[in-house]
Amino acid sequence: MNDILIIGTVALDSIETPFGKVKKALGGSATYASFAASFFSKSALISVIGNDFPKEYIELLKKRNIDLNGLKITGKTFHWDGFYEYDMNEAKTRKTELNSLEHFKVEVPEKYKKIKYVFLANIDPEQQLETLRQMNKPYFVVMDTMNFWINNKKKSLIDAIKKVDVLLLNDGEARQLFSTINLVNAANQALRLGPKAVIIKKGEHGALLFTKNKHFNAPGYPLENIKDPTGCGDSFGGAFIGYLAKTKDLSERNFRKAIVYGSVVASHNAEDFGLNRLKHLTMSDIEKRYKEFQDIREF
Repeated sequence: MNDILIIGTVALDSIETPFGKVKKALGGSATYASFAASFFSKSALISVIGNDFPKEYIELLKKRNIDLNGLKITGKTFHWDGFYEYDMNEAKTRKTELNSLEHFKVEVPEKYKKIKYVFLANIDPEQQLETLRQMNKPYFVVMDTMNFWINNKKKSLIDAIKKVDVLLLNDGEARQLFSTINLVNAANQALRLGPKAVIIKKGEHGALLFTKNKHFNAPGYPLENIKDPTGCGDSFGGAFIGYLAKTKDLSERNFRKAIVYGSVVASHNAEDFGLNRLKHLTMSDIEKRYKEFQDIREF
């Protein structure tokens, strides 16, 4: 049986940064999350692609032991075209073509309904809620989101937050969603909605974990070579829940370890375009950088 259910987008991304560009590379929140989770656990993916989706991308996902029985095929694939300037923390959109994603409705396959760990990767919060409605009492749910849903579907987003165990969002989204410049205040507002933990991602500056009585600050890894940060937040979330599903330990102390593993995988992801770095990443690479993170935090 699969350890984790991941719902989100599978996309074709056209990306330009100061260090190069790619056309219609494999991307999407569910893609990055499931790929990152696969280093620790076996995941099942729910999303939609078009008839134009390259077969080699399907094979790449299958090689990572990702269950694709929840992947629908219809119309054309969701396509995002964006770029980064020298501030690599902010993606700028040239064009978004929703295509088959526009009318996508979640249908959880019967064999997925008993999966205990669920990652609601970045997608319409109404689809996140529908996923939970179709599940059979999942044990642990992590949710990610983005500024587009804060602007356009805030009520559904708040409803979804009330039903999850961990909320992930970046610092700008936290400030926007809770109308405050103070991240501690934003985290406390989020915790009052119901999650047991809130993780605020700060890009190259690391991540903050807030629980009811504790706070943890994970560092960013000092990368010399950054090519493309696309998918780093999704990779972080996938590795985070992947590690927790593997260890089956949901203590605050283990959350800290999971955050560091998430940061490790995300830092590797930034070193090349799309999934090019994660395709060649090994567990020994991950463990080596994990130890470096431990050393960074020791004093």
